[in-house]
Amino acid sequence: MSNYSPDTETNGSPAGGVQSVDRAVSVLEILGQRGEAGVSEVAAEIDVHKSTAFRLLGALEARGLVEQSGERGKYRLGFGIVRLAGAVTGRLDLTQQGRPVCERLAEDIGETVNMAVMREHYAINLYQVRGPAAVAAHNWVGELTPLHATSSGKVLLAYMPAQERKELLARVGLKKVTPHTITAKSALEKNLSEARERGYAFTLEELEIGLHAMAAPVRNQDGQVVAALSASGPSYRFTEERLHELSTILLSGAEEISHRMGHLG
Repeated sequence: MSNYSPDTETNGSPAGGVQSVDRAVSVLEILGQRGEAGVSEVAAEIDVHKSTAFRLLGALEARGLVEQSGERGKYRLGFGIVRLAGAVTGRLDLTQQGRPVCERLAEDIGETVNMAVMREHYAINLYQVRGPAAVAAHNWVGELTPLHATSSGKVLLAYMPAQERKELLARVGLKKVTPHTITAKSALEKNLSEARERGYAFTLEELEIGLHAMAAPVRNQDGQVVAALSASGPSYRFTEERLHELSTILLSGAEEISHRMGHLG
């Protein structure tokens, strides 16, 4: 058994709080793997006293994340988990539907392919596949990137309602990330308008010196743009000319993912 003391959980110290969260997540994972488990099993698995396991299960039960099963003393995951999962179901579905397309595009284009969605005022990358030439490509998965300085972000901005976009940009501003970043609202609006007409957006060293990228919109069954599919690579290889030449492949991939998501347009 560990040298755990109940005080570490109740003394208000940050370390104790983090430890409690870590244990609570472990409890959820145990129930997820086993289907159901009793207090003693949980306590043994996470190496704490039964009273601590009981308190953890009680706290999770109060939030609907676990519930007692028909068998006395057994716990299982509760419907509160479904509520939480619902918030990311669309994104998980998107990744699942986009994965094979991204893998094929990375081969066809030869560069790194990403899928991103909007989160607050950032574009967050959900999935990435490196092209055959992109041996040392940066892993963008999970990273929050500025909307105005990335091809994915520009796509997500371009298809937002104009007023919503105006309010968002007024709130967050247009930070100069590199000397090539567009920081004037009028210039960005013109750039986004051209992206809508063209069907895809692109950036030339606007996020990172030496990096070029292009992105196309992915739509759901209602025709709303829910994600951006991008390809990026070093500027010396993924030149502006080559980027435009390969855009039809990217657009075709974005349309295929959209179709997989139920968009029939």
